[in-house]
Amino acid sequence: MWDGCIEAGDIARVVREGYAHVIGDMRGTGDSDGVVIGNYNSGGVSQGQDLHDLIEWVAEQPWCDGNVGMIGISYFGSMQVLAAAERPPLLKAIFVSGGHYDFYETTYHGGIMWFMPRAAREGRGGDSGIAHTDVKSRMQEAYSPERLKQLVDEGLTDPDVAAWPNLVHVLKYPKNRELWFAIVMNPLDGDWYEERNPINLTRNIDIPVYLQIDQGRGWTVEGHIELFDVLKGPKKLGIGSYPPMQSRPWIEEHDKMFRWYEYWLKGIDNGIMDESAVSVFVEGSREMATGAQWPPKSIRCKPLYLRPRHKLSAEPEYMGTEHAAPDGFYQAPLTVTDTVEVLKWSTEPFEETTELIGTGAAHLFAEIDQTDTNFILRLWDEDPGGKRQLITTGYLKASHRELDEGRTTEGDPYHPHTRAVPVEPGKVQEYVLRLYPFAATFHRGHRLVAELSNAEPLADVHNALLPPDSFHLPVGRPVTQKIYRDAAHPSRLVLPFTTTDATR
Repeated sequence: MWDGCIEAGDIARVVREGYAHVIGDMRGTGDSDGVVIGNYNSGGVSQGQDLHDLIEWVAEQPWCDGNVGMIGISYFGSMQVLAAAERPPLLKAIFVSGGHYDFYETTYHGGIMWFMPRAAREGRGGDSGIAHTDVKSRMQEAYSPERLKQLVDEGLTDPDVAAWPNLVHVLKYPKNRELWFAIVMNPLDGDWYEERNPINLTRNIDIPVYLQIDQGRGWTVEGHIELFDVLKGPKKLGIGSYPPMQSRPWIEEHDKMFRWYEYWLKGIDNGIMDESAVSVFVEGSREMATGAQWPPKSIRCKPLYLRPRHKLSAEPEYMGTEHAAPDGFYQAPLTVTDTVEVLKWSTEPFEETTELIGTGAAHLFAEIDQTDTNFILRLWDEDPGGKRQLITTGYLKASHRELDEGRTTEGDPYHPHTRAVPVEPGKVQEYVLRLYPFAATFHRGHRLVAELSNAEPLADVHNALLPPDSFHLPVGRPVTQKIYRDAAHPSRLVLPFTTTDATR
């Protein structure tokens, strides 16, 4: 078997529970005929249509009683959504774990490219690869060779791409990295990604859906929440504990899954539908918060201001720029150094237990000496002994700073990412980072620590838990970044405090 089976669930247990377990080779892979054209076969026959036909074939077999569900993590989770959107009559329910939906949001976080999706082609970093037999780049199908060369030449003018040899190879030799080539060539959101966006297709789904995701990769948590909000039929959302990488072969969450299918496929009333629609593991307290929607508790957004001497405070700064001089750093490209410069701000130790659940925002008034850079913000829970756990992250490419004012609310900014606007060097501007959904309790004596950089540290307590491809594209030019946090420039975090614990 090709290694896709490691994401399709515990085969032995599936059979032991009384099910037949079918793993299909999608078009153009394994033993299946046909051609894969682009991610999710977006340039060819919809994988949802192929799965519709596979499900109908399975239902006709003598060993099937006509009740079909689906199982799997990551790509095997995403494909369930595409299949359910085609409404095969005998697909009765799905259980999706750790899927990826909006492919732009999967690949670009705040406009910053994430390296991990290249594992889909190569099977790097512990994830499974795709056993392609015939795969083509959608870009090569859509454009003439002459036009494609022009687009490649334009792509190579991006200094961040040009500084990273692997990406230069992808653009120069697209036949060897077909799926990754299209991603690198499309750094803006739009029709290319929206055409077969699973979030859009979800509106066709009316069967029961259980969505499960663990904390630690905020963009996948956000994707599951977005999908949950669109679903119309019976639904559940379970957000589990940190860290984000589940095992391969995938064996987690099977107890929940078999309860789900016991109810929807075997017709046994086990009480699962009497339980809350949303359940969220709260880091720190290690308790479950439950409710009918996300977030499962009432919240109130409150600011924490960046202050001199690397402090975070509920009170804003009263001094002007002439006295509260900005923080800042100079970052050399990671092609010439292993050092990632990091700015840090911290609260005083919490005097009482404080709970936060939801999304957040970081408003940064910054000046840079280049036309672009990255802003990467990470929030930590630090105990009195200095031990830390990552709580959430936020990313923004400076040229992607435009907000959709109609969709942006306090603590919940929205960036369309449909164009890149170069920064005027030396000008102080406000940049608003979206902080991905999270749930955390800060115990008495703990601190909330915010760290800002324009690249990710090569090794720390969080990155050590992830595969080696789980980094974002670094800035390929030397850049100086200053963060202003004075009376005229109220740089701040806006965080979702649950109302019962938001008195501090």
